[in-house]
Amino acid sequence: MIVKYCLASVTSLALFMLVGCSSTVTMEMPTIPEPRIEKIPVDVAVRIPAQFQDFVHSEEVLGKDTWTIHLGSSNAAFFTQLFGFMFENVTILGPDDDARDYQFDALVEPSIEGFEFSVPSQSQTNAFAVWIRYRIAVFDSIGNSASSWTVSAYGKSQKEGLGGSDSLRRAAILAMRDAAALIIMQMDKVTDIRKLADGPLESADDEPGKMTAGAASEEQSNEPDSVIGVFAIGGIDDAAE
Repeated sequence: MIVKYCLASVTSLALFMLVGCSSTVTMEMPTIPEPRIEKIPVDVAVRIPAQFQDFVHSEEVLGKDTWTIHLGSSNAAFFTQLFGFMFENVTILGPDDDARDYQFDALVEPSIEGFEFSVPSQSQTNAFAVWIRYRIAVFDSIGNSASSWTVSAYGKSQKEGLGGSDSLRRAAILAMRDAAALIIMQMDKVTDIRKLADGPLESADDEPGKMTAGAASEEQSNEPDSVIGVFAIGGIDDAAE
């Protein structure tokens, strides 16, 4: 009886190791302290695309553990708060809202172009890390593309507990705060969004009414190389907080 019990236990353990584990990380609503900055004098509409609002990343690590990260709703709330700090007037548009029904100087549409993470078993360290690549598309009041900017962000958190879900969640929050810091410092300079308060762009080549949902992913980046990925190397880690 003892031998049979031991064999059954070993078999169960082997099957468990073979199947691996599955971890789901649901983001809380992260916040940032209100920055001490002068608000940009532009009336902005912020459109949150459906794929941004509902963003989920799932990945199998080393052919064994599967991690699923629900980033969407917290990310949308985070950017809503961020742009509220940065601009004098902000209107939030949903995926189904028609921008032509609203009055604004500039329309801003964030999207996620890339999401990566590493866990201790991959990096051979005691830390979780997250990389997020955002694209910030800016349109004038009649739909002309004014700017398209890539923002690369990074966050790292030391492993806590057995599961690591809390640590991965914190690394993602730190990456989001990293992106926020770059956007606060560089957005006006890189995109010239302030100039849109004077009216739409003067370009005979652009046709109005191109503010279609998801347009951010189709635009080409026009920012200087020195700005792209300013925080991609250093980033923010929990030791710096």
